[in-house]
Amino acid sequence: MTVTIVPANEASWDDLRVIFGDAGYAAHCQCQRYKLGQAGYAPFSREARADAQRGDAHCGEPDAEETSGLIAYVDGEPAGWVAVEPRPMYPRLGSATATAWRGRREDRADPGVWSVTCFRVRNEFQGEHLTYALAAATVPFARERGARALEGYPIVTEGAGEITWGEVFVGPLGAFEAAGFDVVHAPSKRRRVVRIAF
Repeated sequence: MTVTIVPANEASWDDLRVIFGDAGYAAHCQCQRYKLGQAGYAPFSREARADAQRGDAHCGEPDAEETSGLIAYVDGEPAGWVAVEPRPMYPRLGSATATAWRGRREDRADPGVWSVTCFRVRNEFQGEHLTYALAAATVPFARERGARALEGYPIVTEGAGEITWGEVFVGPLGAFEAAGFDVVHAPSKRRRVVRIAF
C-alpha cells in the first residue's frame, strides 16, 4: 500500500468529493462546522456548504497561495482528508462557548497558530491508520507555511466506551501523540488540546 498526501489545491475537486461522499456526517457537514458553527450552517443546503468547501480548498489550483487541507491517496485512489489552516479561519473555535477555550487565556485570533480540525477517511480505507498519516503530514505543512504553532482538538478514545457517530471527526488523541503533539490542556473528560510549537 502506497500512501501519498498532497495539499488539496494540488488535487482535483472530484477526488475530494469522492472522499466526502454523498451520505453521512461528512457529506452533510462539508468541513464547515468550525467555520460556521452548527447553527450557522443549518440554513445552508449541503450544496452550499460544498461550494464553501470548494472555495476554501482551491482544488485544481496548484498555484493557489492558500488551501484548507490535505488529501491522502492510497495506491492512487482518493482515500482521506484533514483540515488544517490558521486558527482564525475557524471562527467557531474562537467563540466564548467553545470547549477548547475552557481555562485557557491567549489571543484567539493569533494567525501564527494553526489548527487541525477535521479528518475524513473513506469507509473502504478505515483501519489502515490513515488518520495517523494525515495528522503527521499536517506538521511540515503548517511549519513550511509560517505557523509558529499547530494545535489539534482530539478526543480520548482509549477506554472511552461507545463512540457516537461523527464524534471522532476531530481525530483520536493517539494520532496526534504519534505525530509529536503534546497535550497542553484538558477542557473536559474526553477532549484534549494538543500542540506543537515550531
